[in-house]
Amino acid sequence: MFKKLLFVTALLISVSNGFAAEAPEKKGPPYATLKTNMGEIVIQLFDDKAPKTVANFVDLATGTKEWTDPKTREKVKRPLYNGTIFHRVIPGFMIQGGDPLGNGTGGPGYRFEDEFHPDLKHSKPGILSMANAGPNTNGSQFFITQKATPWLDGKHSVFGEVVKGQNVVDAIVNAPRDLRDRPMKDVVIQEVVISRGSF
Repeated sequence: MFKKLLFVTALLISVSNGFAAEAPEKKGPPYATLKTNMGEIVIQLFDDKAPKTVANFVDLATGTKEWTDPKTREKVKRPLYNGTIFHRVIPGFMIQGGDPLGNGTGGPGYRFEDEFHPDLKHSKPGILSMANAGPNTNGSQFFITQKATPWLDGKHSVFGEVVKGQNVVDAIVNAPRDLRDRPMKDVVIQEVVISRGSF
C-alpha cells in the first residue's frame, strides 16, 4: 500500500511538472522599466522592427550577454545598466545613459551595426535610440528624446518608445547640470526590468 502511494505521488508530481513546463510564454511586445531615483520610465521595445538592437539592450539589461567592464577590463555577465547614471541631459533635446563609466566614453567592449527601419523615426518625444560615435559604433549607450529630432534619422538606431513616465524624462532633462551637461546630482538607473505583454 505504501509503495502504491509513493508511486501515485511520484506520478502526480511528474504530471504536474510536465504541465508547468508547457505553460505558454507571455505574448506581446517587450517592455523595459527603467527604475531611477527620480521615478520610473516604461518603454515599449520594437523587437519586430529592430530585433538586433532590442536583443542587445535586453541581454545587457538582464545580464545574459557577456561584456567587458571598462573599469576592470574583465569579461562579466551581469546586468550592465543597474547603477549607471544619465550622464548627459540637454533641455529640449534628450537624456543619455547606458555608460558603465558614467562619463560618455564607456561601453560593453564591443560594437555592432546600425539597424534602421523606415517606420522608426525620431518623430516625437519619448523615442529610445542608440547613442554612437559614428556609423556602426553601437554599444550600450542610449538616449531618450524630449522632442522630435528628425536630423538623427538614419544616423541613430531607434528601438523603443516611452509609454509611461515621459514626465520623468522631462524632470531629468531639466535637472541642474554642469557645463558638460552632466546633472549636478546623479540621476541613477537603479534597475532595468524587462517584461513581455504588460508592464
